[in-house]
Amino acid sequence: MDISFREDSADEKAFRMEVRAWLAKTLPDDLRGLSTRSTYERTQWWHKQIFARGWIAPHWPREYGGMEATLNQQIILKEEFARAGAPELSGQGLNHIGPILMQFGTPEQKAKHLPPILAGDVVWCQGYSEPNAGSDLASLTTRGDVQGDHIIVNGQKIWTTWAHHAHWIFALIRTDPGAARKQAGISFILIDMKTPGIKPSGIKTIAGDDEFAQVFFDNVRVPITNLVGKLNDGWKIANSLLVHERLGNANPQVAIDVVDRVRKIGAATGMMELAAFRDRLARLELDLLSLSAAYSHAIGIINAGRELGPDSSFMKIVGTELLQRATDLLIEAAGAEGASLERIDTPEGRVDAATAFLQSRRATIYGGSGEIQRNILSKRVLTLP
Repeated sequence: MDISFREDSADEKAFRMEVRAWLAKTLPDDLRGLSTRSTYERTQWWHKQIFARGWIAPHWPREYGGMEATLNQQIILKEEFARAGAPELSGQGLNHIGPILMQFGTPEQKAKHLPPILAGDVVWCQGYSEPNAGSDLASLTTRGDVQGDHIIVNGQKIWTTWAHHAHWIFALIRTDPGAARKQAGISFILIDMKTPGIKPSGIKTIAGDDEFAQVFFDNVRVPITNLVGKLNDGWKIANSLLVHERLGNANPQVAIDVVDRVRKIGAATGMMELAAFRDRLARLELDLLSLSAAYSHAIGIINAGRELGPDSSFMKIVGTELLQRATDLLIEAAGAEGASLERIDTPEGRVDAATAFLQSRRATIYGGSGEIQRNILSKRVLTLP
């Protein structure tokens, strides 16, 4: 389906048709319409196909190997990849640590890490959450003691996406436990996952995938040259990264795919014949159109080199709650088959419903729960106590 709030110019229409044709030719059936991430091998294969085509990092500047696409080109790529049901890539490298290194990293860190992120040769994971520090991230206790030219790390991270596949982790580590404020005394550190003392362990989710993991650090020796920014100044970098993460969570691509599934399954089960159901779907599509416009506006702010600020919290709330509403309607469209983890037969092919619903349940939690985002907006926008 096509959900767009704008009309393409002649050049943009040509680019859209180019992207659509390439996806039709290149994207294999086994990677279309997935509700969970594919295997590590297949996901990285797909990454390399997009990299070879030159579209892997449309938001990156050319000086770092990116496409430096216009805002409209970025929108077209997201819309067409959603339309084709393309699988989700690992965003920790492309969308999180990549932009952070461009902003805060040393020339040596950029030269070492950015090229393999683009090529898909190195996978990153994010070491933020801990068993007692999730949305209250500043309560983290994983500790780093400076000893000469190394930082010795001990502790545990959890809900770490693809940690059991990743080559590197960027982590928040408490390097000054005596700091006056809990937000102070935290450093942002790059850690090679092959370093002795690191043990990742996969976690299976209700959706049936093992995308998450917990990571244990036992006297892990990290060169102090892997510090990003200044020692004990990691909270500033963490907040900058969370803006990128929350905006990524609001990406309408997944919701567009879910709404397309609602139409296909609803037509197969007869739900589309009900006026009340069509009305709910139309309202959802209008809200998705509004989200797409807001998302594009936010991307424009970032592309202009300005700080997004609390807008990312607003986007995260709207995007993730809309996704859950979309999967709720998807289950309703499936009727009696909605409880099955098997794909549902439709005239347009087999479509998943239940796994998409289960996968979406966590969307309002990761990256800072909806409650935390509302607190941020109440304090920073509404100036409430």
